[in-house]
Amino acid sequence: MNQVYEIKPDQSIELLKELHILTRDGKLNQDSRRKLKQVYHLFHFIEPLLNEVLAAKKNLTLADHGAGKSYLGFIIYDLFLKTRETAHIYGIETRNELVSKSQQLASKLGFEHMSFLNLSVEESILSPQLPEQFDVVTALHACDTATDDAIKFALHKHAKFIVLVPCCQAEVAAILNKNKNQSFGKTALSEIWRHPIHAREFGSHLTNVLRCLLLEAHGYQVTVTELIGWEHSMKNELIIARHTGVPKKNVRERLEHILRELNLEELRGRFNY
Repeated sequence: MNQVYEIKPDQSIELLKELHILTRDGKLNQDSRRKLKQVYHLFHFIEPLLNEVLAAKKNLTLADHGAGKSYLGFIIYDLFLKTRETAHIYGIETRNELVSKSQQLASKLGFEHMSFLNLSVEESILSPQLPEQFDVVTALHACDTATDDAIKFALHKHAKFIVLVPCCQAEVAAILNKNKNQSFGKTALSEIWRHPIHAREFGSHLTNVLRCLLLEAHGYQVTVTELIGWEHSMKNELIIARHTGVPKKNVRERLEHILRELNLEELRGRFNY
């Protein structure tokens, strides 16, 4: 009986089964209880943002970019938006088979205010199928540069809030390794990534630092915290950006200095636009 009370009221049991958070017979085992705890922990951070949007206006638009199986979008819709007819969630994904499966699941559950689109990042920015502005843009474990795609989309769509859980940041580490010999002669800081494991860890950390600086340069206030109990990657950072319209002082200069100091100038277009 105690298992029942671990699930929030009005939660769709069918959805939790489809997402493999509950077993086929609707039970919680040790693994599914951990998954449910993770879901609720993430939603704990997102719910206040949704409430803030709806306190200021009647309608709400949310884009889940690089949605995959639309895990996050379905949970947000089920816990918060399914009773609000003026809210709509758009799942954006490049793999058509996942888009089709999400469409089928939304239809099966009667989640009418969810749309799923098979679009690239450039297509999603320009597509007439999407609103010109979004209140919230999320990206949960969008691997490597897919998180940067979500940021680019959110900036073009003038999102009020951006919620990111980055994953598998490999691009910066690869460039650090490629330029390693040149960097040794240029800066003593190259000792930070001399060993491959350090390059991977430092590259992952640096990627998120650059992302935060980019968001601050575009007038966002950024907070970074850790998602407890998530085991998807080496470190589970949660980045929440709130648009204030006031860029942080000298942030572009600091971003440029990091790229130059660490011999990462080829990333200038990605992190300093």
